[in-house]
Amino acid sequence: MPSPPPPPGLLARPLTPADLDATFGVYVEDEFVNTGMRAVEREDIESDWARTSFDLSTDSVGLFDGPRLVGAAEVYQGRRADGAVDPAVHGRGLGTWLLAWTEDRAREQGGTLVGQTKFADSPAQRLLQARGYLPRWTSWVLEVPEGGRIVPQPLPAGYTIREFTHADERTAYRLINDAFNEWPDREPTTFADWRPRIVGRTGFSPWQIRFVSDPSGEAVGVVATILDSQGCAYVDQLAVRRDQRRRGLARALLVAAFDEARARGATRSELSTDSRTGALGLYEAVGMRVTQTWIHWVCDL
Repeated sequence: MPSPPPPPGLLARPLTPADLDATFGVYVEDEFVNTGMRAVEREDIESDWARTSFDLSTDSVGLFDGPRLVGAAEVYQGRRADGAVDPAVHGRGLGTWLLAWTEDRAREQGGTLVGQTKFADSPAQRLLQARGYLPRWTSWVLEVPEGGRIVPQPLPAGYTIREFTHADERTAYRLINDAFNEWPDREPTTFADWRPRIVGRTGFSPWQIRFVSDPSGEAVGVVATILDSQGCAYVDQLAVRRDQRRRGLARALLVAAFDEARARGATRSELSTDSRTGALGLYEAVGMRVTQTWIHWVCDL
């Protein structure tokens, strides 16, 4: 079924690359209203749009008040959605319309269930709940604050940590994808969709990915870090091959990533984990503390 017409006085159309800055502006201000923080980066949106299975012309929509973008939403692979509204136009039904659009688009993509991850107890969460969305999993953001101590972790004998080279792209992808595919309800990610997040991200430098190698020299674990414009080192992906776990390798990679980022100007270190991984205790043992709680909400289509 076609989506209902947009709220009165607004134009709905797909987003284009030229809308990137305006979209970032809407998302970051919407984030502030919902969380009290402005953490989303322009490069986050840019890298999401660069995924090969994401078609900006069909999988996104913008709401425009004249030339001004006041709301935006997108759907990825019929299952993951997101949306934001300019706080200046809250109360006009834009969020409800965008939510309905994401559900319609997810159905068109063949989805049977669609979800969004929102800050706990936020206005965005309440909108989802009012529409019948149910919680699926909980995510936490953890932080090593400025000046905080990172507990060292020695490597087992013969293991080493090294920096990424461009010949390592497939190795990093394989380690991360294999580990993440162990999670319940996760759809595998293609290399072409994975690459824009870190390696293809604007400003990427090899120090942002580090491997741990076994005594034979084979890479058996990897960590990928983003250093944002606010001086925060965010560990975006961390994985250790199943047969190499319980040797302290993940913790050693985490400490190495944070140390390297601090040497390059980071004042804080963050990562997120969720209830599907069982890794919360690992991060707390390194000296991290939970600072944010997010919930993934879903509905059947």
